[in-house]
Amino acid sequence: MTVLALSALIRPLLEPRLPQGLDVRWFMTKEEALEAVPEAEIGWFDMYDQQAMAETLRAATKLKWLNSIYAGLDFMPMDVLIERGITVTNGAGINALTIAEYVVMGMLTTAKGYRDVVRAQDRREWLVDSPGKRELAGSKALLLGYGAIGQLIKPRLEAFDVEVTVVRRSGGAKGEDGVLAPDEWRDKLGGFDWVILAVPATPETDGMIGADELAAMKSDAVIVNIARGAVIDQPALVEALKSKTIGGAFLDVTTPEPLPPEHELWTLDNAHITMHLSGRAQDKMFQRSADRFLANLDHYLKGEPVSPVFDPRKGY
Repeated sequence: MTVLALSALIRPLLEPRLPQGLDVRWFMTKEEALEAVPEAEIGWFDMYDQQAMAETLRAATKLKWLNSIYAGLDFMPMDVLIERGITVTNGAGINALTIAEYVVMGMLTTAKGYRDVVRAQDRREWLVDSPGKRELAGSKALLLGYGAIGQLIKPRLEAFDVEVTVVRRSGGAKGEDGVLAPDEWRDKLGGFDWVILAVPATPETDGMIGADELAAMKSDAVIVNIARGAVIDQPALVEALKSKTIGGAFLDVTTPEPLPPEHELWTLDNAHITMHLSGRAQDKMFQRSADRFLANLDHYLKGEPVSPVFDPRKGY
């Protein structure tokens, strides 16, 4: 009988729909997980404590398939996944729509100075002029990362008449406009009003935006990060924001998370911090994840491929 060890967080959406003939072991705490997983062939170990998830994986010595709602799994021990040959399906695309909407919201919020409008409302102060006067129409955005999220960001920005240039690993086809290869974008940073980071967390993307890249941007450019905090050299970003080397930053992700209350980023008027909420700004995340898992479970039990497959060697 196939043994499954599954987080009870998703139990209400899964249990009534699971096929018969499975040995399903639910857990809520790390201690319960460590008891449930040693015999498991299939696991869904998502918990709020990512360190506990990593410990649970190490204890699951018979695991063949690991599922997760997370798109980025950089906190999991990649060496264990590789050595044991575990198939991993992640949450790539589950939150793509709401994150793409968040990017548009962040750009509009920054362009129109909307945070200052909200603060004025809190003070019951009637503003006589707009604190932000930028228009998205006619502006230029550099989109680094063209996976599930990036592919939804681009058309939404184009609907606002933003000219979007994407950076993708394969580069552009001969004669294709609006596409850059990974070795081409740095020399062109000065031509963009918006720099949007939607790349996976890998050794190659770690610190990809540093002091040199920030210095190459337009003085009013805004950087939007919905990838991982580590993609930006955060101390360099703080200095760029303080010195007004760039116009601003809309940060859904930071290093570390949660950002400590005393961190200087909180104090900067040209930094918007949204506490990694972009993927949570929806009510369908768990339902979409459950539907995908059940479809994959059907494929797995029939010996068919599952998807989307996360490659621990690449980190995405």
